[in-house]
Amino acid sequence: MEKNAYTMLVFVGCVGMLLMISTQGSAEQHVVGGKQRWDESTDFDSWASGQTFKVGDTLVFKYSPLHTVAELGSESEYKSCDVGSATNSMSDGSSVVKLTKVGTRYFACGTAGHCEQGMKLKVTTVSASSDSSPSSSSSPSSSSSTTPASTSTSGATNLVSGLLVFAAAFMALVNMLWL
Repeated sequence: MEKNAYTMLVFVGCVGMLLMISTQGSAEQHVVGGKQRWDESTDFDSWASGQTFKVGDTLVFKYSPLHTVAELGSESEYKSCDVGSATNSMSDGSSVVKLTKVGTRYFACGTAGHCEQGMKLKVTTVSASSDSSPSSSSSPSSSSSTTPASTSTSGATNLVSGLLVFAAAFMALVNMLWL
């Protein structure tokens, strides 16, 4: 009888771990602009229109030395391409921005003339538990993102990890039952 209780405890523990891992796998990594990346030839409005960005996701800006990423503090700065007032400026060629809270954030290329040519991005972040499309909010300090072709690596990694944990737990359970 003790062996059955121990086996059930191990099984419940493994299922609990699997559930924890699967809920953590929902964060996505969005490569801004998809295959075209952060470049003046990309239509960022189209790219972003079908995306849902959630708290915990990240934006990855990949770009050549001709470009930079300036985070702007307001919608008016975004609309007027006022990159001189940027709250954050990045130029390393592969910049990562974590979306930490619900709201809207604004990004533009700091290279002269690029923002005016459309090299700018408005991203709206929704709650991680939200299944709806992005809502519009004009809070400049909030985190959000809209990005077209996104690449999700963290979700896939967590799924594989969860499956490996489940497989190991299942094998341990089968092993105990046969002993």
